[in-house]
Amino acid sequence: MTKKKTSRRFKDVLVLVKSQDYHYKDAIALLKKTSSAKFIETAEVHIVLGLDPKYADQQLRSTVILPKGTGKSMKVAVVTKGEKLSEAVASGADLVGSEEIVEQIMQGDIDFDKLIATPDVMPMIAKLGRVLGPKGLMPSPKAGTVTTDLTNAIREFKMGKLEYRLDKSGIVHIPFGKTNFSTEDLSLNLLTIQESIDRNRPTGAKGKYWKTCHICSTMGPSIAVDLNSLKTT
Repeated sequence: MTKKKTSRRFKDVLVLVKSQDYHYKDAIALLKKTSSAKFIETAEVHIVLGLDPKYADQQLRSTVILPKGTGKSMKVAVVTKGEKLSEAVASGADLVGSEEIVEQIMQGDIDFDKLIATPDVMPMIAKLGRVLGPKGLMPSPKAGTVTTDLTNAIREFKMGKLEYRLDKSGIVHIPFGKTNFSTEDLSLNLLTIQESIDRNRPTGAKGKYWKTCHICSTMGPSIAVDLNSLKTT
């Protein structure tokens, strides 16, 4: 197995990160400083929680609206029928349709970031599980992507609403902006995520809920965040 080569760029920024837990504002300032790729990187947070996803009462899946947005324009597709088609178009959806959209997806043409559907077309969409499931795009009521209120759903996702969920190893991975955001804007987004995760604590969670929290840019080194600075329990 070939050892992955570390670039000089990465080595140069890695020396800036000390082996310590940083106050979240200092960690974000350092994240911006260590972002040195030739493109605007995404700011990411990776949180290890004291949850075991094997148990039903320790699952975590929810949504959060980032107050300062994601920095990414969200392409929203809507599958519906009848009068809801015109509502979706009027609300700013990028792709609107019924059977033809389902057929398009079946052919592997997935040119959108979020798929919203009304309940009456879910039987039609059920067969897309194998295609959309692995990409995290399958509509679900819990994620706010199966709804009759298309106007509000489209508006929220366009504003920066994100879905997050616990992965198989008990970690939540969430983008919380771009590295060209101000430290204040990234801080506000990060604190909003923290509050959402605390608010949606599963009933089966035992002991220490938050174990570790690290942030990084897309191509940057991992920076440990002091949990006390986030006011977590």
